[in-house]
Amino acid sequence: MARWCYRHRLVVLLLWVGALVGVGFSASAAGTNYANVFSLPDTDSKTAYDLMQKAFPNTSGDTDTVVWKVDSGSVTDQAVKDRVGPALDRIAKLPGVGAVTSPYAGARGAAQISKDGRIAYAQLTFTKRANEIPKEQVQQVLDTAQGAERAGLQVELGGQAIQRVQEPPQGLSEMVGIIAAAVVLFLAFGSFFAMTLPIAIAVFGVGMGLFSTQLLSHTTDIPDIAPLLASLIGLGVGIDYALFIVTRHRRGILRGMDPEESAVTALNTSGRAVLFAGGTVCIALAGMLVTRLHFLDGVVIGTSLTVVLSVLAATTLLPALLGFLGPRVLSRRQRRRLAAEGPEPEKASGLAARWSANVEKRPRRIAALAVVVMAVLAVPVLSLRLGATDQGNDDASTTTRKAYDLLAEGFGPGFNGPLQVVSVGGDTGKLVQGLRSTPGVAQVAELPPSRGVTVIQVVPTTSPQSKETDDLIDTLRDRVIPAAGAEAHVGGVTAVSKDFASVTGDRLPLFIGTIIALGFLLLLVAFRSLVVPLTAAVMNLIAAAASFGVLVAVFQWGWGLDLLGLGKEGPINAFLPVIMLSLLFGLSMDYQVFLVSRMHEEWVHTKDNARAVRVGLAETSRVINSAALIMVCVFLAFVLSGDSGAAMAGVGLAAAVALDAFILRTALVPAAMHLLGRSNWWLPAWLDKRLPHLAVEPQEPAAAPQPAAPGGPATAIHGFVRTPGGDPVAAASVTVMSKGGRRLDRVTSLADGSYIVSVPAPGAYLLAVTSSSYGSKARHVTVAEGPVVYDVELTGDEVDAVN
Repeated sequence: MARWCYRHRLVVLLLWVGALVGVGFSASAAGTNYANVFSLPDTDSKTAYDLMQKAFPNTSGDTDTVVWKVDSGSVTDQAVKDRVGPALDRIAKLPGVGAVTSPYAGARGAAQISKDGRIAYAQLTFTKRANEIPKEQVQQVLDTAQGAERAGLQVELGGQAIQRVQEPPQGLSEMVGIIAAAVVLFLAFGSFFAMTLPIAIAVFGVGMGLFSTQLLSHTTDIPDIAPLLASLIGLGVGIDYALFIVTRHRRGILRGMDPEESAVTALNTSGRAVLFAGGTVCIALAGMLVTRLHFLDGVVIGTSLTVVLSVLAATTLLPALLGFLGPRVLSRRQRRRLAAEGPEPEKASGLAARWSANVEKRPRRIAALAVVVMAVLAVPVLSLRLGATDQGNDDASTTTRKAYDLLAEGFGPGFNGPLQVVSVGGDTGKLVQGLRSTPGVAQVAELPPSRGVTVIQVVPTTSPQSKETDDLIDTLRDRVIPAAGAEAHVGGVTAVSKDFASVTGDRLPLFIGTIIALGFLLLLVAFRSLVVPLTAAVMNLIAAAASFGVLVAVFQWGWGLDLLGLGKEGPINAFLPVIMLSLLFGLSMDYQVFLVSRMHEEWVHTKDNARAVRVGLAETSRVINSAALIMVCVFLAFVLSGDSGAAMAGVGLAAAVALDAFILRTALVPAAMHLLGRSNWWLPAWLDKRLPHLAVEPQEPAAAPQPAAPGGPATAIHGFVRTPGGDPVAAASVTVMSKGGRRLDRVTSLADGSYIVSVPAPGAYLLAVTSSSYGSKARHVTVAEGPVVYDVELTGDEVDAVN
């Protein structure tokens, strides 16, 4: 497939461009129809809503507010009434509006005017819930109300329906993330053309995913946060997957391969790993379905679709773009050096090799330090409180945020999240008295009954997202209502948010168990080991705890919120743990597969655990850290999205990826694998026979193997090339020859001085080592059953030859 895409690159590019333009045009013509569906059966708030819908079919919908404030005088002045009153009358006649309760209507309306007379509000009750109201109808209400503004008269609107028509600034966070990723890519590649490849793949994948999700919103319930999360994860994985493939392709060209063969090899190796990694991300996202929270179904659809399209772009469009660039995927300096000096040997960078050797020397110290850092960061998670942020966290320029602040100023913070106590039996009068005498209740208003149902509006003294309001809801349900002998249920947006958080918290252990078990099985099959997947499961839990600790410290404790410009501290969004754990699981699986697959390849070849871990870390840490840095930049950019949910997800995922890549995969995982030794690769024989064989990333095609000698199967010689002082000798040429002088294998030592050469069978061989700086040496080496460890010491410029 890669070869076909490479050779028919113009066709592939035109197909992708045509698909993107076609889907984009269709999505623009159809518009959006996102819906936040909180289906919470068997909860108290859902029962309250059902009773209200039955008794008040025209007033059981979303209740929003129109708030106005005068700079001088009073809202009861005739000039103010003449402007606001007719606007409210026009709103009452608009489609979708069930009722308008004006402060100018009789004695009851006086309660809707603040004590100082400068702020008043009217209640708008829609005929449907916020997610079911067409945006056009809500926009009509917004335009009509704000048409009453004049100098000295401020009019703002708040509520769930109004918030739906206030889309956060689109494109800013994505653009900042792309620019930051481009800088990292340019520093990593040193080539403008190579830098643009991952960006182009991410743009095509995310663009197709967002347009497709927008079209699907007309056929199924997709929440309005789904496209933000889809673009967040799509940009991250799209750039990272292309980075893995382009890195392998560039390495192939530098080693002397033809550009077409290098591209095909890159897709057949790293491309397979990308397919596996994308599949694990989608499976992790699908794990959200076990929570049976229908609000998350649309998130699964949007994010999974974007990941699938990003993988498809990386495996089809990318080889076509590589065909257009040819050798220009390298920097000019690399092309000149390749032409002058020929292919360069493959070796790990000096810093990566030195760090890998350091981890091998001090695994206990490094593991202990990493555990301490992660434990300290995880401490705040002990005070994690799930809930829902309110419109006090909206952008300061939005009308919902301004309405929220005006209501809090005029009537107290609890006015922004009133509770609705719906009574269907018992002594209602006693219930009202009990509500009024309850600490934490600011106001109680009993509405006229209808069809045996009485609605009592309760205004708390605290804001909707505060812990005291949650405690008040529990008090009403557990003590006040039973004490009054009434049959009543507590509803309203604040109660729904609390119930959603409770249901999510109850189902979270099942969800975590499901994705951990799933990851264990995938890695068990991939690496044929019980310890490797068990280590990965523990690391995932550590990363999750530490990243949620950072999230609690920032958004719940308020550390650094002023720098982020995201309002005041509050609870963590109830849906965030499920979404974050899904994404974290999928992304950490990417890094685990990329790191351990190289270690596993070395282990299969040498059966030397220390070498396998050392070489695997030295050769993969740079690309893993580059990929993680790109993801961190992309995720942090979503703080600029204007959406508090997306900002929380961005900060949480950025912390999770940074901790996972820079501490866990670079330090704790290799240190633990050094300490565990050969047991890393233990698997019972009976289980090995029953597991299917899965090659995550096959080895690159090598030279044709020499025929095996009669002595037995192929084996290897490996070790280090060092100076008398113990310093590693990098880039030394290591050649193994038969007794007759025929060359069997030739490699170049890595930055840490390590090498490995293959021999066809047990027997006697000649090992020759040459370095331009330290001279040459040759020795006879006898190979028995299994690999042989043989270290070589180069002593200077003398030539030590064996006849």
